[in-house]
Amino acid sequence: MQSFEIIGGKKLKGEITPQGAKNEALQIISAVLLTDQVVRISNIPDIVDVNKLIDLLQDMGVKVVRESKDTYTFQADQIDQEYFKGEVFKQKGSSLRGSVMIVGPLLARFKRAFIPRPGGDKIGRRRLDTHFLGFEKLGAKFSYDQKDSFFSVDATELKGAYMLLDEASVTGTANILMAAVLSKGTTTIYNAACEPYIQQLCKMLNAMGAKITGLGSNLLNIEGVEKLGGCEHRMLPDMIEIGSFIGLAAMTQSEITIKNVQYDELGMIPEVFKKLGIKLERRGDDIFIPSQDIYEIETFIDGSILTIADSPWPGFTPDLLSIVLVVATQAKGSVLIHQKMFESRLFFVDKLIDMGAQIILCDPHRANIIGLGRKTQLRGIAMTSPDIRAGVSLLIAALSAEGKSVISNIEQIDRGYQDIEARLIAIGADIKRV
Repeated sequence: MQSFEIIGGKKLKGEITPQGAKNEALQIISAVLLTDQVVRISNIPDIVDVNKLIDLLQDMGVKVVRESKDTYTFQADQIDQEYFKGEVFKQKGSSLRGSVMIVGPLLARFKRAFIPRPGGDKIGRRRLDTHFLGFEKLGAKFSYDQKDSFFSVDATELKGAYMLLDEASVTGTANILMAAVLSKGTTTIYNAACEPYIQQLCKMLNAMGAKITGLGSNLLNIEGVEKLGGCEHRMLPDMIEIGSFIGLAAMTQSEITIKNVQYDELGMIPEVFKKLGIKLERRGDDIFIPSQDIYEIETFIDGSILTIADSPWPGFTPDLLSIVLVVATQAKGSVLIHQKMFESRLFFVDKLIDMGAQIILCDPHRANIIGLGRKTQLRGIAMTSPDIRAGVSLLIAALSAEGKSVISNIEQIDRGYQDIEARLIAIGADIKRV
């Protein structure tokens, strides 16, 4: 098991460029299964979860060519249907939560799909009901082998349908979209997720020949087509990385420029960090964060304590609540963090309390943070990364803390952040992998 050793308390300075968006990559790469033509995708992040998915596609027969560090071509013209019945597929698929995204494309094109129960973060229950209820509306039937934890889905013919999703699931919406584009007739998805990642998928599918309208809204209409062709697609920068770097700059009192962020796609992310008192300015398509000694949390208009909660887009993404929580520990003032969507994501706060943070964990969903206002610096400790986002939050805390910290289980961080220590070293961080 690898670890990071960090000597904290150093001010950083320089430019840092976000990777391609992890959450977009998993669905965009799965979409190449919808055609037998060549699909070229750029700005793909070089991270564990994405590389696992690409490896899985190669195993099932997709021709993959890596043109550069972040650009690949894919051609799924010879898919091996027998591969899905083997133990290798069960093992690889179960190790990657994103593997569920291949079900929609396979069902659309081959009328059958298989998937082992996916793994991923230990952040609470992440059900797949929305995916399978949507497939059933289109005419598919699925069965679950509880003994082997294995799903199979069959559809002799997919037909367009109206559906009201029980939750605005990003992955559920994407999976149903990919199944619907080759279905007969028209599919209407209401309460669809409308994240930029879904908009990107719709743009890619339309470039391949799909007929999708309603992009950017929670009401999508898909007119089924008989066949899709190839296309070129460039992924967005990762908004979670961008938010992480804003938090890093504030916690370490650093002057950092985040390059090429596609600011207009960030929604309310910059505004939420501004509510914590963090100064940031847009410079073209970059974000500049000046060095700040003190940042003060706003209150509501009536003077009550600020609450920051997650919600479906265009609300604040749950993937950044862990970062906001860490940043608040050194702010002046108090804030209530309300994590509505995952019941185990706040349990990492015990590590922050050990570092000297003042946090009251009210229940699995809410934490009250009393900012130290830099009167007391966090102290370095040994800790373990429980999931991707909490791992990076602890990394940010360690970089701001006094003394040495050791973070183990950094394989979790590697799942979502590309070359993270090299990029941090380039702006002055004292971090090494051991």
